[in-house]
Amino acid sequence: MLSIGSNINEVRVDGNPDALRRDLTSFLGFGLTAAEISIHGLDLIKNGRLDRRRAETIAAILDDFPFVYSAHAPNPLNLMDRVFPDLHRAVLNASLEFCTLAKIDMLVYHPGRYLAEEEFAVSSPVSLPEDEQLYLLEVERTILRETADACTNVVIAMENARPYLHHSPYCYAEQPQQLLEQVQSVARRNVRVNLDFGHLFMAARHYGFEAADAVRLLAPCIAHCHVHDNFGAGVNYSEKMQTHLLAFGKGDLHLPVGWGAIPFPELFREFIADFDGMLICELRGRYFNYTGEAARNLAGILGEIGVDSQIGELSVV
Repeated sequence: MLSIGSNINEVRVDGNPDALRRDLTSFLGFGLTAAEISIHGLDLIKNGRLDRRRAETIAAILDDFPFVYSAHAPNPLNLMDRVFPDLHRAVLNASLEFCTLAKIDMLVYHPGRYLAEEEFAVSSPVSLPEDEQLYLLEVERTILRETADACTNVVIAMENARPYLHHSPYCYAEQPQQLLEQVQSVARRNVRVNLDFGHLFMAARHYGFEAADAVRLLAPCIAHCHVHDNFGAGVNYSEKMQTHLLAFGKGDLHLPVGWGAIPFPELFREFIADFDGMLICELRGRYFNYTGEAARNLAGILGEIGVDSQIGELSVV
């Protein structure tokens, strides 16, 4: 049966183990059966190295709860970084080390960016020559192969990227076809796709492709899902204020399922029959109190298309 859960929001916990315990306790009350742990949100990695004492503390907290867990690698991790490549690789290795220690078998990873989001404010839109893009793709593939071979107990789930006005295409993973090609080129059973519904919907609007077609394309490689809502409208990188964006239906809002315009039933039909994993309602911290509603809405959508799912003691068919 599918596991429905939510993310431990990095801003809410802000490195505090007590806040982690608080939110996991709330997840029980919401009836969730899965939780995604923010590695960066819990200060588990310091300068590229796993803090083992803290990792053991966090793992002990996780053991106190009955959830199935995934983990999210630090967002700035970029295996295409040209300035500190060894540090970025170390962060990936430390993320996998934590997963092994905590017995977590799913790590979400943001694919390499030709231009990192952190550099948008000081760089022009990317226009790398094709040969340099191909070189960076091979760099990422090589690292992922070596890492996947060294840590076969963890699936590295490569997440499709969101677009930005003015700076896209900053990342090949904005395009589902290119993400699929990279995953297939890595050619490791434990390197797969994390389907982010919100990012996909925005990219479909931005690039003019059909979201359902993209899901069908990615379906054989989907190992994990981030399920959240938005209205599909793009933004510039500088547009961050959620109270402003929501009023105009813009940006990667990470709303509870059912609050936006994503056609979830249509998209789920393309892969859910063969999917056996976690559906993580990845919400912004401002929507934490609506986590239970998001999970119930998701279970209801699945029930409408004839898929069994479970929220705590409530089974929806």
